[in-house]
Amino acid sequence: MTSPLLSRPGAVAATSPDADVAAHYGEPAQEGRALARSAAWIDRGNRGIVRVSGPDRLSWLHSLTSQHLTDAAPGTAAEALVLDTKGRIRFHLALVEDGEAVWMHTEPGAAAELAAFLDSMRFMLRVEIDDLSDARAVLTLAGPDREAALALVPDIGADVPLRRTEAGFDLFLPAESLSPVAAALADSGIRPAGMWAHEAARIADHRPRLGLDTDHRAIPHEMGWVGPAVHLDKGCYPGQETIARVHNLGRPPRRLVLLHLDGTAERLPEPGSAIELDGRSVGAIGSTARHHEIGPIGLGLVKRNVSVDAEFSVDGVAAGQEVIVSPDTGANANIGLRRRPA
Repeated sequence: MTSPLLSRPGAVAATSPDADVAAHYGEPAQEGRALARSAAWIDRGNRGIVRVSGPDRLSWLHSLTSQHLTDAAPGTAAEALVLDTKGRIRFHLALVEDGEAVWMHTEPGAAAELAAFLDSMRFMLRVEIDDLSDARAVLTLAGPDREAALALVPDIGADVPLRRTEAGFDLFLPAESLSPVAAALADSGIRPAGMWAHEAARIADHRPRLGLDTDHRAIPHEMGWVGPAVHLDKGCYPGQETIARVHNLGRPPRRLVLLHLDGTAERLPEPGSAIELDGRSVGAIGSTARHHEIGPIGLGLVKRNVSVDAEFSVDGVAAGQEVIVSPDTGANANIGLRRRPA
């Protein structure tokens, strides 16, 4: 559903998968500076929203996802993954427990599939799953002054879950409250920031995005999601065997890198373009953005054994790399060989 905030003066629609919200509001560089130096609000009303309620919700989600959720206290915010049986990533969830339900937002267009999957796994457990993507909208407050910005949000009632993380505060607003809340924040001096600035900050913070920085083969170790979204000390869940095997015995075949792109180029590489080293493909680029301070950047997946000092060409644009996932990730088991006494 197209966001009503696209009618704000200066708003320019983003491209897929964020075409229903603004890329910027006429001043993308200033929007990026606000995210870095003060505070801004970001319309993320295109995110899919699923609510899971019922007394068995935490133990049930604990058994289905990569995150430790049993006995999560009200206000607990986390990331979680739903994996297939081979450890490949199906869904990335940004969630919060509010004491009565777990609220989660996921990639645009993915909520219906996520809700259907969860519904198929209910069996006899006391849980209810609701796709609220049309009824709710995510508004994010980000920047070092986000706490002060939060205090300016109008009183919208206790039924609005708040997800607090280091990256920002996510408000799960009723859809009809999105425009009034945004207007109140803007009238109080909190600048709107579009997806250009938001995505640039995400990339610079080394945070991958499912579907943009991953492919159908991606596993959590490659993406740097072990820790933020994968808890290594919990019970069984689909895909755990792959997580344990890579963590203890192997290394992932690829690794995520931050790409610093040649700033003299007038364009950004197309997502999915090959990352080339000496004329041969060693990976592919995902998200790209122009950061207000560090210039054009992107996230890419490259083969694990590529030198950390290698410089690349991506769609004709020169690129240096910054390591996000170490080539030595995994293989943490200390296995000694038993020998017969001499």
